[in-house]
Amino acid sequence: MRSKQLGRRQAFLKRNRLLVFWIAVLVSITLLFIARSLAQQPVTLNLLMTAPDAQPWQQGIVKDFETENPGIRINVLEGPNATNLIEDLYTSAFLLGDSPYDLINMDVIWASKFAAAGWLLDLSDQVTPEELAAFSPKDVEGGRYEGRLYRLPIRSDVGMLYYRSDLLEAAGFEPPETFSDLIKISQVLQQQKTNWGYLWQGRQYEGLVAMFVEVLEGYGGFWVNQDTLEVGLDRLETLQAIAFLRDTIKQGISPPGVTTYQEEETRRLFQSGQAAFLRSWPYVWPLANADTSPLKGKIGIKPMVHAPGQTGGACLGGWGLGIAKSTRHPEAAWKAIQYFTSKEAQRRFILQAGYVPSRRELFTDPEIVAKYPHFPQLLEVVQKAVLRPPIAQYAQASDILQRYLSAALSNRMSPERAMKAAAQETRRLLETND
Repeated sequence: MRSKQLGRRQAFLKRNRLLVFWIAVLVSITLLFIARSLAQQPVTLNLLMTAPDAQPWQQGIVKDFETENPGIRINVLEGPNATNLIEDLYTSAFLLGDSPYDLINMDVIWASKFAAAGWLLDLSDQVTPEELAAFSPKDVEGGRYEGRLYRLPIRSDVGMLYYRSDLLEAAGFEPPETFSDLIKISQVLQQQKTNWGYLWQGRQYEGLVAMFVEVLEGYGGFWVNQDTLEVGLDRLETLQAIAFLRDTIKQGISPPGVTTYQEEETRRLFQSGQAAFLRSWPYVWPLANADTSPLKGKIGIKPMVHAPGQTGGACLGGWGLGIAKSTRHPEAAWKAIQYFTSKEAQRRFILQAGYVPSRRELFTDPEIVAKYPHFPQLLEVVQKAVLRPPIAQYAQASDILQRYLSAALSNRMSPERAMKAAAQETRRLLETND
């Protein structure tokens, strides 16, 4: 009897061991299948940008990248239209300590702030000097902070001087080279053909600073020396730059309301044929040369004019990509940046969307020039680009300059008093944060 019970017990244990074995096999296979499935799931990289840029990115360069890299997805998040609000979203996310962003699409003036705060990965060792040499040098410089690279340029942008080539030719003028030339030609053309001579952005915002650094460069002045942190706002050259802008209003060359204008107010006036000259960005060119534009084929571009013995400057704008230090996918993010900044990807994107390249050779690419014949001239402007100071406290320094410059241009303060106060506040800012 006992032998039978023992036999049944042994058979039961044998069956249980066999069952446990097969359960273990099934669990192992399941876990392996899950692991493989998870490994095959594409990595998703979040990228925030302004709403107008999101659609061309999604339909163009992002779509091309995902086709060639099926293991990586780019989730383009549409933000507000205003770039300062995009900066605020990035800043808030980083300060909260749990940023959802992997790729960081940066305006050139954000790189130093983001890098100084420790929010970006250092890309210096990822790119060789030979690879960087393909880009506009100023665009590359705009991605450095304290000698290290944190941003690779994908799209350049520079301030430029637009002029009515048809009106200048009819009046027998060459494009102006100096501030005096600009005033003289404006006065003549105002008597003959057009309401206003020169349009610029005078409202209290970042565009005022971008416009002003070009005039300041043209007088041989400077705002903040990035190497020594010397402040030049209370120097003679700065007062000369302000005097030129005030004179354009006093002499009726610029409209009285120019101190309230942003880019679009000036573009609309210029494009409707009401002015001879306009300081603005490259986006104006395709709009002013559209089939419905009265200025189609009647405009030219050049760097900003300057004082005798000085050189003109074009304020550098533009966008570049960095990698958030908090990302869980740094390798995939770098792979995306390599693709987005590559020659062929940029070339296709430019032909689709019309953005200004960051790679120098694309300015003279035959197919691109056939579609955008002004690009070789634009390269001349890009080569003379002027950086706004790449300092960690840029936003505060810009706010100081905006406030006092606006006060001087709108006659709420004398230029001397305004710039003395601006210089003192800027020095205190830089000393406090040293």
